[in-house]
Amino acid sequence: MKRHQRILLVTGLTLCSLRAILAQDGAPQPASVSTQAPSEERKNADKARQLIQLAIDALGGPAYLGVRDMQQQGRTYTLHHGQSTSNGILFWRFVVPPDKERVELTKERDIAQLFAGDKGYEVTYKGVRSLEAKELSDYLRRRKFSLDIVLRQWVNAKGMAMFYEGMAMSGNRPADQVTLVSAQNESVTILLDPSTHLPIGKKFSWRDPEDRQLNLEEETYDNYRPVGGIMTPYNVTRFFNGDMTNQRFLNSASYNENLTPAMFDPNSGYNPMKQPGKK
Repeated sequence: MKRHQRILLVTGLTLCSLRAILAQDGAPQPASVSTQAPSEERKNADKARQLIQLAIDALGGPAYLGVRDMQQQGRTYTLHHGQSTSNGILFWRFVVPPDKERVELTKERDIAQLFAGDKGYEVTYKGVRSLEAKELSDYLRRRKFSLDIVLRQWVNAKGMAMFYEGMAMSGNRPADQVTLVSAQNESVTILLDPSTHLPIGKKFSWRDPEDRQLNLEEETYDNYRPVGGIMTPYNVTRFFNGDMTNQRFLNSASYNENLTPAMFDPNSGYNPMKQPGKK
């Protein structure tokens, strides 16, 4: 019995010594499975990134990414429990990426909301007032998770992770679902048309700091039209916790018109009805 144990001990030492010698000599070691083929996680991330790139290409590629400014005109509807609260309001919207926006309301365009950086204002015939804290924070949150910000900024941010989550439904339409998660653990999900790769939906969740309730905000995009080489959704619908809250229908859109900085300065006295070409 003792002889048998000594044989096993010597054999074990011999094998260990052989491994050490092979390692020192640089002899090839068996490759692990992870080095022979991409992991399932890597394949998933690659597919997610590929779909996001296809979406950017479908929207116009370099033309979409290089937008200097945008303007839109149309009619917007506010809804409560899915029912419109008015006949709609005419609006003019002007955007200079990444953080300037002006929205003019009514036929006279005499009510305007301005956003520049983290500041927000309302301009009327009565003068200028800063927006209430909740109104401003709601806007800044929507801008942070907006489709344009996600596709132009999030995708290349350090520490960004992407996940393909299979097929889902956006309204009554099937869609490829891709979720992006930032280094700050904030996430947004984009839904893409399987044929055109155009975004047809977007959603994100956030927790209310006061009541700690989790809220879900969603948008859907429809009726795309080419404008200056950029595919533009002429119908945009917004949802909050499953309820439709706003619809926006465009009559026209344009890009790169060199908008004047005065439009985004609440104290500039800018009047859209007194600009060249206006009567």
